[in-house]
Amino acid sequence: MLPGGTAASGARAEAAPRPSWLGRAALWAREDSYRLGVGVISAALATFLLFQMTVWPSHEDETLVFFVTQQPIGDVFATVFAERGGAPLHWLLAYLAGSISPSLTALRLVSVIFAVASMPVIAALVARLSDRRTALVATALAAASWITIYHGIYARMYSLFLFLSALSFLTLLRAVGTRDPKRWAAWIATMVLTIATQPYGTFVLAAQAVYVLARRWRQEFSLRPAVISFALVVVLVAPLWLIYRTLASRFGIGVTGESDSKLGSPADVLEYVWHTIGDFGAGWTAATAGFAALAVLGAVVLFRSRPSAVLLTAAVLLVPTLALMVTRSQSAVFLESRHLIFALPFFQMLVAAGLLKLAGLAGRGEAGAVLLGVTALLAVELAWGWHKTPYMYAGEPAAREQAREQAAQWLAATSRPDDVLFGYEPLYLDAREAGAPFGSVIVQRADPRLAVESLDEAPKPLGRGVWVFDASDQSDQSRVQLTIPESAPGPVFEARAWGPFLVLRTKEPVRDAEDFFRDTAAVQVEGRILGIGDSSINLQTALAALSRLENR
Repeated sequence: MLPGGTAASGARAEAAPRPSWLGRAALWAREDSYRLGVGVISAALATFLLFQMTVWPSHEDETLVFFVTQQPIGDVFATVFAERGGAPLHWLLAYLAGSISPSLTALRLVSVIFAVASMPVIAALVARLSDRRTALVATALAAASWITIYHGIYARMYSLFLFLSALSFLTLLRAVGTRDPKRWAAWIATMVLTIATQPYGTFVLAAQAVYVLARRWRQEFSLRPAVISFALVVVLVAPLWLIYRTLASRFGIGVTGESDSKLGSPADVLEYVWHTIGDFGAGWTAATAGFAALAVLGAVVLFRSRPSAVLLTAAVLLVPTLALMVTRSQSAVFLESRHLIFALPFFQMLVAAGLLKLAGLAGRGEAGAVLLGVTALLAVELAWGWHKTPYMYAGEPAAREQAREQAAQWLAATSRPDDVLFGYEPLYLDAREAGAPFGSVIVQRADPRLAVESLDEAPKPLGRGVWVFDASDQSDQSRVQLTIPESAPGPVFEARAWGPFLVLRTKEPVRDAEDFFRDTAAVQVEGRILGIGDSSINLQTALAALSRLENR
């Protein structure tokens, strides 16, 4: 043997046994539980959304997106830019999805993709602001939130807005305090896309500007890169304000003077914020108070250890609140929790920090306390979602589903290309997917100006008028019914009912726009008698349209 050796010269040392793939996976899971946790949360959300997106029946706003994006791309943008106003990026993605597969499933898949993609971005954002443990809890709470699940299926722009706004905060944190042009360019691109997705991206930009200034006050760094970058964003998004001005003009947003706006006082704004917090967590008063209390505790905890996280969170929550208090809007504007969806990661970060602080009081049982607390919060969140939109979680009742299919099949078999459809009723989308030969004449139900213009531009002569009532509309739980009488407002109409669906149609083509709106008024009066919730606003649209026609 060689001196100091352990084996004869030339002997091969035995190689350590290579661990199995299962052993390697377990080792990786122990060493990188953060990434594993984010992956599991994202996969769970994806699985749920993919299963449920075909269960939830179509919504009116989704129907609007479907029919508009079935036009050539030039007509789509002409509609968005000149007529409706809206989010151009969302409309472009919806058009591309419809080009691949002209179906509601394709439109909803866009929302699913961005809702799931938001989870790792939220995790990275919260981890940068606090720590990985808080990030995992916050991401789990964000994934189970009703606002994430609903907008992860709902074929509109809000899951895209969540994704891009969270990404804009993350890229800002990486850029602020540096002179790196690549980091600032990434933030500029993300911020422009955020505002191109939703006009409330302006709140995101304003909150970020406040944060940068506040951080500069606390810590010395050059403001020049930030000033140049913010200025570039303002310049690049300037054309978007022409589009959003069109949207605002339809609802009277920004009109000064007398207004009975729902957000006409600070108390109204605070109530709106309270309801938004409820949709982030759970909207029952006691549950909302519990989430809010955890968030307050979390703010105190983070202020002591990560004050910059609380500073950014305060900007995100306070800037839109104060902005809404000082601006005025007409009563036609009804803000919903989805308009502040960009605040979700920050609120859940505070809740997670508060929960972890409480669990820490358990000492050696901290891990079990965290698991118990997270499980309880997730259960309450899911219960609130089930309560608020039961069809999305459990599917619609079998009787309603059968009635909807029968009504759609009848419309598909008996409709004509020149029929004039009132409103973007979801039943029209079902009928279109069943083969209904609908044309492009759909009359906007909540905008008299667009209603008149749609008939002005429609091919003449006009065809038969078509209206749909749905007595099971979830927008008002107190009115939900699964049957409706088969009644018509006069002999010029035919009426067919299936479960909660009533289809009214003129027996002969309407002669002109004036006749169509008179028929619409008669139909909506019948709807009020039957207790249909939207009939009042639809009646107002018809009467306002008639007034416009008479004053020409």
